[in-house]
Amino acid sequence: MLRRIIIQVVIFIIAFQLISFLRETSMLSTDTPLNDIITSQQKVNIDNIPTLMGETVSLNAQGKTTILYFFAPWCQVCHASIGNLQALYEKNEHINVVAIAMDYSRTAEVMKFTSKHHLTFPVALGNEIIKHAFEVTGYPSYYVVDKENVIVAKSMGYSSELGLYLRTL
Repeated sequence: MLRRIIIQVVIFIIAFQLISFLRETSMLSTDTPLNDIITSQQKVNIDNIPTLMGETVSLNAQGKTTILYFFAPWCQVCHASIGNLQALYEKNEHINVVAIAMDYSRTAEVMKFTSKHHLTFPVALGNEIIKHAFEVTGYPSYYVVDKENVIVAKSMGYSSELGLYLRTL
């Protein structure tokens, strides 16, 4: 009986990893410089993205390892995982975080999401141009960008605080 359970768990883990791998193949590849995204897409401006607070934020790393977190306020997995991102941000001064809201109909939806989770990092208001430039096909999607503005890691779906941290190393 125990052997059977172990075999099922192993099969589940392998299937989960395979599905995750296949989903992530639609994302930008690692080793992609953000400058390549800007030049390959028309009218992509990643330096002055409006935020919920009426300011602007850059998606460039600006000298710090940066996590770009693409989410939708209606996404239940985003609700489950955003706390991990907030905890990582609070505990690691050397990591910058920018959340980019996507697929929302009103900014009030995004405000409700951020208020519910007490987010303290910048929350940018994304658009279809940014969504296509970063090849976001599901939520949440993460890109880790190094100090030189090169994508070094990516993920789609739920991620733990430890998983996020390990991707930044």
